[in-house]
Amino acid sequence: MTIAEAIPDAVTFTHSLGTICLIGAVIGCFFTLAACACVLSFPVAESERLAVPPPVTILKPLHDAEPGLPARLTAFCRQDYEAPVQILCGAHDQTSPVAAVVHAMESELPDDSIELVLDPRHHGVNRKVSNLINIMSSVRHDTLVMSDSDIVVDPNYLSELMARLAAPGVGAVTCLYYGIGGNGLWTQLSALAINGTFLPHAVAAVSLGLAKPCCGATIAIRRSMLDRIGGFTALADTLADDHAIGVGVRAQGYDVVTAPFLVGHCCFENNLRELIRQQIRVARTIKCIDPLAYAGTIITHPWPLALLALFSGTPAAVMVTAAVLMGRVMLCRCVEWRFNLPRQNYWLIPVQDLIAFGVYLASFFGATVHWRGADYRVNADGTLLEGHDLRGS
Repeated sequence: MTIAEAIPDAVTFTHSLGTICLIGAVIGCFFTLAACACVLSFPVAESERLAVPPPVTILKPLHDAEPGLPARLTAFCRQDYEAPVQILCGAHDQTSPVAAVVHAMESELPDDSIELVLDPRHHGVNRKVSNLINIMSSVRHDTLVMSDSDIVVDPNYLSELMARLAAPGVGAVTCLYYGIGGNGLWTQLSALAINGTFLPHAVAAVSLGLAKPCCGATIAIRRSMLDRIGGFTALADTLADDHAIGVGVRAQGYDVVTAPFLVGHCCFENNLRELIRQQIRVARTIKCIDPLAYAGTIITHPWPLALLALFSGTPAAVMVTAAVLMGRVMLCRCVEWRFNLPRQNYWLIPVQDLIAFGVYLASFFGATVHWRGADYRVNADGTLLEGHDLRGS
């Protein structure tokens, strides 16, 4: 085939691809409107308290001395809660900066409310789960709350969680979360990815019955239930350990309730590489949970699809592109209003959406994630491999 003969075929292919993307962008537009409606109708959290709340142990697996860590841990120590609260922080290395942070807090806070468990043992590939396994030997109470180190909570957090965990048929309670960015561009983009994409889409998925989340931001569970699903040992080589806990609880015939309030998630990315690594890890984690459903989330990228739709040569593509951008801003605005969040930098929305689309495409080509300072290969079943040849991933 000559170049002259190939050109018409290339033009036809480009127009066809543009038309397909146009259809995807239109569908994405409608999904954005549906997400707006779901966000605005998300139930308002009504204050609930138990007359006799149970004693609670909070599990905090730590890795780095992240900015603001003492303040976040202090918020867990100063809960408006009428029962004993034990806070166990876990670390693998006595010489790590995070150990010094917790030791300083131990001397400042009364009543031994926070403790550091130092244990270098590794029980599997997932370092966070290994940390949790080590912590469990020091647990004093039967009700557990797992929460990542970057999570921000208010004083009523424990009371609200325990009231919902006490409901009949509930085996665990989890929380969705919003992003908290810093002054840097990369943390703002990371927070925007949460507040403008993850959070509203998660709310829509829960509201429409498309997903049953169990998020590492918070999981409240009884120790007896954790034992029934195999404990942390069963998760030692699993990437999506929080999701696996939810699956295990439901397999026992109990519900995993999504609390009607949010917790905060602090973002610490310092550069583009860290931002991409973090988003790739999240994307490949979701993909390994349900690959087919993840492929269908292409409709949640209407802005890049609308830009590609311009190649269709259809005048409607321009109008759809403008409508998509307005819809994305409107969705962010709905999230801000409903959850009382600070205003996002709207001019970053097109930038973050393009980054997210690139991450979405890249997530299908490779199986490596970077997490807590190490590279892992994710197997098809969601288990992790470390220390293997990761070239080509």
